Amino acid sequence: MDYFIHPTAVVEKDVKIGKGSHIWHFAHVREGVEIGENCTIGKDVFIDSGVKIGNKVKIQNGVSVYKGVEVNDEVFIGPYATFTNDMYPRAADTEWEVIPTILGKGASVGANATILCGVRLGNYAMIAAGSVLTTNAVPYGLYVGNPARLKNMVSPDGVEMKLVEFLPDVLRYKCDKSNCILEIKFSVKKSE
Repeated sequence: MDYFIHPTAVVEKDVKIGKGSHIWHFAHVREGVEIGENCTIGKDVFIDSGVKIGNKVKIQNGVSVYKGVEVNDEVFIGPYATFTNDMYPRAADTEWEVIPTILGKGASVGANATILCGVRLGNYAMIAAGSVLTTNAVPYGLYVGNPARLKNMVSPDGVEMKLVEFLPDVLRYKCDKSNCILEIKFSVKKSE
């Protein structure tokens, strides 16, 4: 076995666990889950049936990843972050529909943030601790508040970037730490 499962964790049948991954105390991984390589699944984490988790993902303590949530490579999910998968939950509803949520490569969800179902976090998007995300998050976007709003752009390292150039169809951001440049192209349409 080239992965680790703590003796108190519950891992149901038909679970695929990648090389170098660790599943810690009191975690519960339901049947049909796929966990990539070099992942860390923290204490008291619940992963619902059929969820797919990419490589190098870190899920901190107390997180529940429900059916319909897709976690791509290198995603970070902070302690007690919350995901939903039902737009109109009721205790006695037997015909509810799973609404998917997608976390793009390298996205980060801060501690105690809530991600409503049906949204997509773009690659390397960052949702600040305690925020409530109700809309899609653009790649490299930093979202804060309740409801979460776009505050700034972040580098792949998660560092806030500075707007250094504002052209008619391009915004350029620069990270002072890594010197990387982020270029966002856009077009403006006139309404008639």
